[in-house]
Amino acid sequence: MKNSTRIQLMTMMFLMFFSWGSWYGQMSKYLLTTLHATGDQVGNAYTTFSIACITAPFFVGLIADRFFSAQKVMGVLNILGGIILFFLSQNKDPETFFWYILAYTLCFAPNLALSNSIAMNQMNNPEKEFPSIRVTGTVAWIVVTNIIGFLALGDQVAIFQISMISSFILGIYAFFLPDTPPKADKNSSIAQIIGLDALKLFKDRSFLIFFVSSILICIPLSFYYAMANPSLTDSHMQNVENKMSFGQASEVVFMLLIPLAFTRLGVKKMLIVGLIAWVIRFLCFGYGDGISSEWILFIGIILHGVCYDFFFVTGQIYTDQKAGEKVKNAAQGLITLATYGVGMGIGSKLSGIVLDHYTVNGVHDWQAVWMVPAAIAGLVLVLFILFFSDKKEAASA
Repeated sequence: MKNSTRIQLMTMMFLMFFSWGSWYGQMSKYLLTTLHATGDQVGNAYTTFSIACITAPFFVGLIADRFFSAQKVMGVLNILGGIILFFLSQNKDPETFFWYILAYTLCFAPNLALSNSIAMNQMNNPEKEFPSIRVTGTVAWIVVTNIIGFLALGDQVAIFQISMISSFILGIYAFFLPDTPPKADKNSSIAQIIGLDALKLFKDRSFLIFFVSSILICIPLSFYYAMANPSLTDSHMQNVENKMSFGQASEVVFMLLIPLAFTRLGVKKMLIVGLIAWVIRFLCFGYGDGISSEWILFIGIILHGVCYDFFFVTGQIYTDQKAGEKVKNAAQGLITLATYGVGMGIGSKLSGIVLDHYTVNGVHDWQAVWMVPAAIAGLVLVLFILFFSDKKEAASA
């Protein structure tokens, strides 16, 4: 790959995640503080991303991949997304906010697949070349959350205005990305697009347990994304966005440790370590305090790398190994649809209901709130230890 192409792709990833990171972790604080939303309204707002993740494969697979160049689709979607964010930033009603953020996420979610398609189309060896390009997205998330933190914009409409500007920039920039023409095969079925060809992997009990566990652990994951920022703010932690960016930094560190851990621990132990980390981090958020025991909250933040990488990234590798060449793309698509779509959708809705349940006269009982995802993660851990095995078996193909 030419260095100029590499820089183009890295810039694409940076702009995309800069736009996403500017609002995603802060949206709950904005809704609760500025729009005075209920917990249920916050949960509903976060479910929009899951709805978008469910619809995105159909859009990309049935329309974008068949008829249009990927970079042009990305350009149009991001310009349209920027326009929607302009109107969203004028809105003051938490109920109406749902429809604006739904419209925006429907435009944004296809970027995740489109950006991968554009990048990998330029690569001879994606396994070696893609990580160095994708990591600029994590860097962008760290950069934008620190900007928001230093400027104290976490509860301000500026988080969406920043995303609006970067969406317009990415929308225009996308038209200058390397051409990624539509795929020649226009005969893919809906079942193939959403990964139903991989259902035969469920004959393997351990893969089925992993699949169910992946969905269930996304419920606590949604609690983190939706509720961590306002919870840490209420605990009197200062510069919350800046400190939460250490979670993304740890994600980079543990990503680099995965090859070593894979060799030393194996799949099952790595996944178990990830699940244990989930339980510990929620206990930390429940019992830490920004004044007397901020270090406990920091542990919860730093554990993000272990939680995410050791379960989800390791899970992607495990899925590749189990699926074999014929259905590995279908298997990854099915896992993504089930986790980011179904699992996080349930978690987002549940997090809002739980927050309202433990709110009295506008005061949130965050310790009680965090015990719910901790309990769910604990149940998943027990399920996984008892029924999952990573013994070598013939790959399904």
